[in-house]
Amino acid sequence: MTLNPDTVKNILTLRYDSYQKPLLPKMTWKNFVENDTIPSIDFIEKSIENTIKNQLETKNVKNISIALSGGVDSTLILAFLRKTLPDIQIDAISIKFANSIDETKSAAKIAEHFSANHHIVELDNYLRELPKAISIVKLPFWDIHWYYVVKNAQTFSKYLASGDGGDEIFGGYTFRYKKFLSLTTDNSTVLEKVKAYLECHERDRVPDQEKLFGSKCNFKWESIYDILIPYFDNNLPRLTQVLLADYNGKLSYNFSPINTALHNYFGMESITPLLSSQLISYVIPLSNKFKYDSQTNMGKLLLRKLLQKHKASSLISEEKLGFNVNTINLWHSHGRRLCEQYLLNSRIVQNGWINQEWIDQHLNKTDLDVKYVNKFLGLLAFEIWYRLFITNEMKDTVTLD
Repeated sequence: MTLNPDTVKNILTLRYDSYQKPLLPKMTWKNFVENDTIPSIDFIEKSIENTIKNQLETKNVKNISIALSGGVDSTLILAFLRKTLPDIQIDAISIKFANSIDETKSAAKIAEHFSANHHIVELDNYLRELPKAISIVKLPFWDIHWYYVVKNAQTFSKYLASGDGGDEIFGGYTFRYKKFLSLTTDNSTVLEKVKAYLECHERDRVPDQEKLFGSKCNFKWESIYDILIPYFDNNLPRLTQVLLADYNGKLSYNFSPINTALHNYFGMESITPLLSSQLISYVIPLSNKFKYDSQTNMGKLLLRKLLQKHKASSLISEEKLGFNVNTINLWHSHGRRLCEQYLLNSRIVQNGWINQEWIDQHLNKTDLDVKYVNKFLGLLAFEIWYRLFITNEMKDTVTLD
């Protein structure tokens, strides 16, 4: 396997690689031009129901698994599974991360409300099976909680439903929208908006990012800007530009390929009603006012209306994190030790990809910022990937204990 320097730079800077071939349809700014359509909740409801029927009812499926975080998207899909196929057996999978916000209690109540069997996967060491997960997705990503979801879901059914796409299609990244709109104006230049967009990824971007890379990468910020410029070099409203960039970012080049690779490996069929081509083409050009309320900083307005219609909105809290591990606590429990083990004599440094001085400068800080923690976890994933696919010295059965 060959290694493209741009892939390294992109994954460690953007957390996705735009040089992959996307599985979702590519969208340009023209697809996001707002129309005058008043959205029909009934149309969205029918679209979700039809996707479920076409993928499940026509095959006479008797049981299905669902990833249940307890947020808007997964709760809504669970509600529609029960409504559309009232007799189907549903096994809901929730993950409980050690030393992180526990949302499984909320998920349990939601599962009970819709007569689903609820299963909690408790993860003490989120990184333990990272080599196996990376060997499946064949990309150096560390944040692959979906591996644990699919691994457990396949014991109940070969079908796995999820609310994937809710954030990107219906406007769920409210923290990003609010900050981006505060950092920019309608008179901001394209480059100013690109830099602001990068700044809004608060958990991913470190201020000395350019010092992270070794000589083999030849890192320049301009190459990162060039990827994002097409999403902001147009006449779309600023918020729409963010939605365009989000769709063509982690959704298309991280979530989608990772999830697909895992589903294929475990022999699972993915049920993602919010990512049907019909729904994507209908929702994307709708006015932003139907997706995000800047006054209340509330997103996914259309999906919330559907929850209200089906009397399920009271089941979820106003703010949801989804499947979310506390990486600071993970760093103290396992992350630092594993990074010391693998990065202080790393192949990615020896072969010129990463700068050892950057690692030495930050690794042993007692108050390491979450941005640096996430960056170190990214480096750990890169080192594991490198040993699996380049030096071939690691087996995918190795666990990071």
